[in-house]
Amino acid sequence: MILIGALVFITSLSAPTATSGADSVAAARRVAASAQLAAQEYRVGVVGNRVVMPAEVEEAELFLREAVRTARTLPVSVSASAVAGLERALSAVRRTAHPDSVDLYVRDVTGELASVLRITLVDIPVTTPSLTRGAEVYNRECAACHGSRGRGDGPAGRALTPAPANLADHASLADVTPLAFYQRVTIGVAGTAMPAYESRLSAEDRWAVAAYASTLRQDTPGGVVPASLRSFPVVAELSDSQVLAALGPGSDRAGLGAVRGFQDAGVSADEVGAAFGAVRARLRHASDLAAAGQPEEATAAAFDAYLAFERVERTVRAKKPELASRLEAAFAALRARTSGGTAGELAAVQADLAAALEQAERVVADKLSPTNLFVQSLVILLREGLEAILIIGALMTFLVKTGAPERRRDIHIGVGAAVVLSLLTAVLLETVFQLSPAHQEAMEGFTLVAAVGVLFYVSYWLLSKMEVAKWSAFVRERVQVAVTGGSALALASAAFLAVYREGFETVLFYKALFVSGGSAGGTFWPVVSGMVVGAVILAGVYTAMNRYGVRLPLKPFFAVTSAFLYYTAFVFAGKAVAELQAGGVMGITVLQGWPRLPVLGIYPTLESMLAQAALLGLAAAALGWVLVVQRRRDERAFAYAAVAASAMPAAVADTQVEPVPLEGTVFRSLEQLEADLAALKAEVERLRRQVASAPMTG
Repeated sequence: MILIGALVFITSLSAPTATSGADSVAAARRVAASAQLAAQEYRVGVVGNRVVMPAEVEEAELFLREAVRTARTLPVSVSASAVAGLERALSAVRRTAHPDSVDLYVRDVTGELASVLRITLVDIPVTTPSLTRGAEVYNRECAACHGSRGRGDGPAGRALTPAPANLADHASLADVTPLAFYQRVTIGVAGTAMPAYESRLSAEDRWAVAAYASTLRQDTPGGVVPASLRSFPVVAELSDSQVLAALGPGSDRAGLGAVRGFQDAGVSADEVGAAFGAVRARLRHASDLAAAGQPEEATAAAFDAYLAFERVERTVRAKKPELASRLEAAFAALRARTSGGTAGELAAVQADLAAALEQAERVVADKLSPTNLFVQSLVILLREGLEAILIIGALMTFLVKTGAPERRRDIHIGVGAAVVLSLLTAVLLETVFQLSPAHQEAMEGFTLVAAVGVLFYVSYWLLSKMEVAKWSAFVRERVQVAVTGGSALALASAAFLAVYREGFETVLFYKALFVSGGSAGGTFWPVVSGMVVGAVILAGVYTAMNRYGVRLPLKPFFAVTSAFLYYTAFVFAGKAVAELQAGGVMGITVLQGWPRLPVLGIYPTLESMLAQAALLGLAAAALGWVLVVQRRRDERAFAYAAVAASAMPAAVADTQVEPVPLEGTVFRSLEQLEADLAALKAEVERLRRQVASAPMTG
């Protein structure tokens, strides 16, 4: 089969009735689509007058029967003639006529429909549909069955009969055009789980996903696309074989991939910013004119604002059609209210329009640079990986010191289990997102909120452990119970919890990073590159520490990563509010004249500003606590320890550990003393076990 299977089946229990007006246009286009698909399937199934693929011939007959059923609902002026022509095509299929005969009958029917009804049966877009938008629609509507790469291996499609089509099979789809994909998406496929999307997706989205589906079977694009093949109305009706022929002798699949993946240049980032700036300036002018009692001039200014918006309307519509339609309605409402309406009505329309414009600018211009994404990805993996390495390294070291190196296997078990569970967590998180496409933006917003909370906690925790003594006390406290308890489960659990905490945080942070990077296809590779480089660095650090005894400068490391995580939390806070607003969970109150810096997650809305201001307040409080309050407490504790040591009897004082200067002036902290006592306790416990296990001698 060429795609998924058989005919479009539109469930109808009642007898077909005649249509009129807009319904007759839709019915005529459905007749044409079904008949054209039938001719295409028949040409694949019959060579000359011999059947080579019976399944395709059967599909052609089913498509024609569906076309006849729909044709009976057309106006009487064309219904009888269309049914007669389709019946002739159906008779030709049943007697295995030459494919050219079926093509001729179908062209006669479609030509008459277009002529009598004075309509265009196939409305192909003038400009190339957005492949980015097509990927979004595909991942939301199609990937569950067809798989993320179109191989027919989606989780929801494994139990389907017939199985979903392999859209990556270029050999079997060589004669399928983007127009054919569009027709199948529009009218659906009978006998399968694929529904008709005519009423579920806009025409723009159907074309976008059809164009994207046409790229799934292509090789990596290469070469320059000729000017003659940059017109989508031309390319949409060409099969892969015809495109290769048009490219000329010596053409290869890389050139074909370039044609299928060609996108118009669109509007640059600077042009987008300038366009939205012009729209807002003209809207303010219209508002001033309306307030001054000049309704006609205000209406003209509102129309000028809409003309300025038209520069970016296509880009907005390609990525979010419902938002573009909302803006069109809002501009129309603004013109109506400026020419006649109360001040309250005008203010409400202006607020709605301002909120919609803010969302539109986020959709078309809000994405992080590849460098920014790479750096964030790199730092996230380094931070999480290094902490896990430090703790696991401490566990290994203490095992050697306490004479129990054979228990390293317990640590390996804990680490392995943590890695596996971290991967499962990533799979579950992605599965939840795929199962809830209707609430995608709200879920992304809540994911970012969770990431902000964890990032803030981790950055504060790192800051509080900046001093080497405090880090040592923390690590020794973590490993003390596991090492001295004698339980393999306790030791494996310590390793498991240390690694899984980092793994869970890594999964959450990377999901939030992909969300904050926007829907553009340029997000994936910078993030993955950061992960790869981070993994290489971690391997080098682990080797240097494990084999050569290199020690990390903990204070600079904790200080830098803590500051960077604060920055990432600040950005994610703004992005979280933006996603919640896009999902309708939170309202939008636009602050006119406020800055807009997507790279910092800063948007001119009251809600995002309040969220980031609260985060800044918490950061200031955390810094004050760690650098002022906690430091003063430590200094008092140090002084108390010094006084206590000086008051001890000489015999006891001689046994004390000499104070060690910390940064030249501060004595060893009580936390360090506690850590030393813990190490001593571990050594005593080891000797006790050794004595208990020694053979008794008479």
